[in-house]
Amino acid sequence: MRVNYLGPLCVGIQHPALAGYDLSQFSPSCFLVEVGDEAGVSGPVIKGDLLVVDEARAPGHADLVVVEQAGEQRLFTTHRIGGQNRLLPVSARAVSRSRRRRGR
Repeated sequence: MRVNYLGPLCVGIQHPALAGYDLSQFSPSCFLVEVGDEAGVSGPVIKGDLLVVDEARAPGHADLVVVEQAGEQRLFTTHRIGGQNRLLPVSARAVSRSRRRRGR
């Protein structure tokens, strides 16, 4: 799922969804991304969601991570296996398939 880089939070990004937030609470290593059209409108992450990404934080199990792939920033979820993380694509279709399987 594609995300769009909006910029570092420390510079005071102007976005309607950030109204009322104290941006000084975020470290200089934080930046903001907006979830792209591929997300659709169902699932845990939907089109237009804003996500704060902290580059200084090490990812753990089931975290959302932003990875640059083929010149695009894309959203993945992590699955910890032993001492490593496997990246799993986040997509509305994968979420709905997963729910159908659990419902059986």
